[in-house]
Amino acid sequence: MSTYKILLTEDEPFLGKVIKESLEKKGYAVTLVPDGRQAWQEFVSGSFSLCILDVMMPYKDGFTLAAQIRQANKTIPLMFLTAKADIKDVTTGYASGGNDYLRKPFSLDELFLRVAELIKRASPETEKADELVIGSYQFLPKRQELKMGETLIKLSHKEALLLALLLQHKNQVLNKKETLLELWGDDTFFNSRTMDVYITKLRKKLQNDLQIEILNVRGFGYKLIC
Repeated sequence: MSTYKILLTEDEPFLGKVIKESLEKKGYAVTLVPDGRQAWQEFVSGSFSLCILDVMMPYKDGFTLAAQIRQANKTIPLMFLTAKADIKDVTTGYASGGNDYLRKPFSLDELFLRVAELIKRASPETEKADELVIGSYQFLPKRQELKMGETLIKLSHKEALLLALLLQHKNQVLNKKETLLELWGDDTFFNSRTMDVYITKLRKKLQNDLQIEILNVRGFGYKLIC
C-alpha cells in the first residue's frame, strides 16, 4: 500500500470529503484543508509528495498558493482543481508552477490516474529532504531545524513558518500586517508584539553568520538580507 502523502485544498466540504476518502481508499495519506492560508502552514510543517489545490479558496487562492509552494520547493508536483474553463486561467495555473489542471466536474478514475502519474514522474525527487540555504545555514522547514556545520538549532513551529516567509521574500520587505493575518489570524497589537519577539529569536539563531540580517523596515515589515 502506498504511503505517499497528499495535501488537498478544497473549500467545498462535501467534495473535499469525497476526494479525501476516495484517495485514502487507494492507499494515500491525505491532509484536507479548506483555505490557502491553512494549506501553506500545513505544507511548511508537513512532508508531502503531491499538492492538489482548489483554485478558488478563502484567504489565498490556489494560484497564489502554488507560486508560494513552488518558491519553497522546486520539485513537488502541483495539481489544480477548478470549475474555470478559460484558457487564461490554465495559462495562469502553469505559470504559477502547476504541473496539471483538472476541471470540475471530473471522474475519480481520472483523478486517480493523474495523481499516480504525477507522483511517479516526480519520484525520487519528492522524497528528498527539503533543505533551503540561508547564508551559511541549511534550513529544514519540515523538520523545523537550522544547521551550520555540526551545529543543529531547533525552531518552534511559528519560528519555522516565519523564517520560511522571510526566505520566500529574501531581500524584499515582508509585509507585517499580511504576515500577522497569515500566521496569527489577526493583526492585533498583542500579536504584533509577539511577532517582534519571534523576529528577535530568529536573529539570535542566525547570528553566527554576520552576512545575515533581518532588518526592521519601520511601518512596513521586515527584510531578510542574506
